[in-house]
Amino acid sequence: MVSCYFVLPVVEKTRRTTSYPKIFTARPALARSILKHSLNSKAESGEPRYRIQGCKRVLDSAQRPKFPAHGRKIPAPFGNTDVPILILGESGVGKEVMARFAHRHSGRADKPFVKVNCAALPHELLESELFGYERGAFTGAVADKTGKFEQAHTGTLLLDEIGEMSSHLQSKLLHILQDGEFSRLGSRKTTKVDVRIIAATNIKLEESIGQGSFREDLYYRLNVVRIELPPLRERPEDIPELCDHFLGLYAEKYHSDISAIPGPLMQCFANYDWPGNIRELENVVKRFLVLGHWEDIANELSPRIQRAPPNAAVAAESQDSQSSLLHVGAAAADDAQRQLVVKVLGETHGNRKEAARRLNISYKALLNKLKRWKAEDAGSGVALTEEELL
Repeated sequence: MVSCYFVLPVVEKTRRTTSYPKIFTARPALARSILKHSLNSKAESGEPRYRIQGCKRVLDSAQRPKFPAHGRKIPAPFGNTDVPILILGESGVGKEVMARFAHRHSGRADKPFVKVNCAALPHELLESELFGYERGAFTGAVADKTGKFEQAHTGTLLLDEIGEMSSHLQSKLLHILQDGEFSRLGSRKTTKVDVRIIAATNIKLEESIGQGSFREDLYYRLNVVRIELPPLRERPEDIPELCDHFLGLYAEKYHSDISAIPGPLMQCFANYDWPGNIRELENVVKRFLVLGHWEDIANELSPRIQRAPPNAAVAAESQDSQSSLLHVGAAAADDAQRQLVVKVLGETHGNRKEAARRLNISYKALLNKLKRWKAEDAGSGVALTEEELL
């Protein structure tokens, strides 16, 4: 079962005091609605802007529906509070999108949003990038430089892939979270900053704490509002909406008149396990707009097609005769394709090139289909005849 966790302040009306933490666990439907998201066109400033589709009824501070599990109202998860946010999830699930959404729905929306990828820079460069330096601090430091913390003053700083940060920098980050101040490299002067921290990672921080690679005290400082984004393979019902958005976003850019994903390809999308998540889906849609041949794309994805329920929860639902329509449709489409291919191969007396021409697919696509079906049949004990495979 997919869950999305929020750790939010609970305000006692009588005393007007705030205590931490209170953990809210969202049901799957709520988690999915929170996670439907897409990219908007660039703002006038040139910075990409983001929105989350299908989330207004959950995330809009003007509407606070009752919490499905506890019957409590959900406080706006981002609101005007300045507590840190920890976003967890696999690569490509939309952690930066969620971070930008949090910034835009906070009291700092008109202030800077600064992103730092902690995994992209070596330790020494990352330190100077975060905190800046004074002239002469090291060889090559010919002028003063402001760091990302100063650039994000009064705004939001996203520390992406924070699980890759060295222990030394973790200690300095903890100091900033506690006191709101730091010193540039090569300087004795203390600089105060007002920054909201959003941290994101695809690493399981609890395991990193056990291994000694991540500070436990820093984890508790960051883990105030916690959002876990499930992978795309656990929410296939979001795929059609995301595909429609990416088609609308890139069709004009790539000079394509394609306005919809063909049914068989959409069924393939629904059964693919998407190791790269939404980022991979976006790139596949781009490739489809450029190439225009859905069969080749479907065959590229076929080795990782999920032929069985992807998790225990889905398997249990299947046992209760609650089969997914997406999986049933995909199986039916595959069977129909197989029957048509067998028929055309019979009409062409096994001439595969001619069969591919009549089927309006590439010769390579036809070979890939035959190879996949042969492998499946070998595992099931049922096989196409030799004449059909010629």
